[in-house]
Amino acid sequence: MMYSSQVLDHFSKPRHVGMVENANGIGLIGDPDCGDFMCISIRVEDWKIVDIGFLCKGCPAAIASGSATTDLACDKMLEKAMCLTPEDVAQHLGGLPAEKMHCSNLGVDALRYAMAYYLGLISKDQPEAS
Repeated sequence: MMYSSQVLDHFSKPRHVGMVENANGIGLIGDPDCGDFMCISIRVEDWKIVDIGFLCKGCPAAIASGSATTDLACDKMLEKAMCLTPEDVAQHLGGLPAEKMHCSNLGVDALRYAMAYYLGLISKDQPEAS
């Protein structure tokens, strides 16, 4: 399987790694206890994502997708970040092998859950996991 230079760069030097201090939005996809997962935390001020971080357990494409998602969403207004798609992530990474395209969903879905958490659309007691 061949990865683009952008995937390898985001995998070997991921951006925005870790949980955001004083996050007001958290999104978790997957199961951190037994499999692949992605967690994105955001700090929103005046409807803008001013800080973002991610934690991921997964393959190189999943880790690169988390890094790319946070790159694309950082410093964006919420309404613009809500429009990010898995295709945007894959394009930012210079493409993903067909069998790894599903990895681009992880970051986007976790980001959407984090924004929904911020907006009060899901419980603040327990971030949504699927």
